[in-house]
Amino acid sequence: MPESLRYVSERLPESGETITVAPGVLWLRMPLPFRLNHINLWLLEDGDGWTIVDTGIARDNVKEAWERIFATHFTEARPLKRVIVTHFHPDHMGLAGWLTERFGVELWATLGEWACGRMISLDTGEGVLKGLRRFYQDAGFGADGMALVEKRRYRYAHQISPIPARHRRIDDGETIAIGGRAWRVIVGSGHSPEHACLYCAELGVLISGDQVLPRISPNISVWPQEPEANPLRRYLDSLALFRGLPAKVLVLPSHDTPFTGLETRLDQMAHHHDERLDETLAACAEPSSAIDVLGRLFKRQLDDHELFFAIGESLAHLHFLMADGRIKRWRRDDGVHLFHRAESHHLEQIPIG
Repeated sequence: MPESLRYVSERLPESGETITVAPGVLWLRMPLPFRLNHINLWLLEDGDGWTIVDTGIARDNVKEAWERIFATHFTEARPLKRVIVTHFHPDHMGLAGWLTERFGVELWATLGEWACGRMISLDTGEGVLKGLRRFYQDAGFGADGMALVEKRRYRYAHQISPIPARHRRIDDGETIAIGGRAWRVIVGSGHSPEHACLYCAELGVLISGDQVLPRISPNISVWPQEPEANPLRRYLDSLALFRGLPAKVLVLPSHDTPFTGLETRLDQMAHHHDERLDETLAACAEPSSAIDVLGRLFKRQLDDHELFFAIGESLAHLHFLMADGRIKRWRRDDGVHLFHRAESHHLEQIPIG
């Protein structure tokens, strides 16, 4: 029987403070300007220096917290040796450029995450806004929603320091030696293209990033850059990558607190998405736009930031069901995509290119 979920920390690190969670593994907690108001980062003892795993978002208060870490941990004799980033999202890669430039070290990341972050940060032409408009119009956004779309054009670029023009690529299955210990790279997908987790068998520790979180499900979304994607299938398939790890592995997530009971948590997340798929299918009993489905899946009031994650997640569940043949999609006269349960769909489906 899988171990029950257990949260192992009695207190949280203050901003700029570290707590040791395993030999040579230090936990940092940095602020975020969202309802999800923090991110966990990790500082690993690396022989005569340090390795950072994830960086925080590019804001002055996060830089100030890092300065306190530099003052208490980094010396000429024990410098920063590298920065590893699990994935390209701004709370993880946001200060990678600042850190690598300041200390003259390299960014380590999967190719997909580095390339995606670099591309989005530099792609600020008119075509970007055109693509955003079409994507959210297809989803059924009205005038208020489209006004918010206009403000998101450079959102990613404003939350990061410039991403380095070069990086050291890491791959699934690769072993990285950190402080004399072997850390195996496990690459998942769905939350982001090639999300790198790090597992150390010697310590029994998994740095899970956003791929496995203890209390909330990571956001699994369809985004304008890949409007026909099926990220939920990729995510659910990725859960199998973690099922062979030892029962007592200590999981270090990017949000909330470290925990044990990984197998139980994997089961919970799979069950959660099964329930959401059932809810999504029920929401398509009548022809519905993605924004209609969102209103049935998310009952609480969403702020402007959360709205875009919620529509992406609604589309992820719709695309999963569409790929399975359980719902059909066609375009209404005004251009909005409609989704309907396949067994009750009686209109001729119009191909969407």
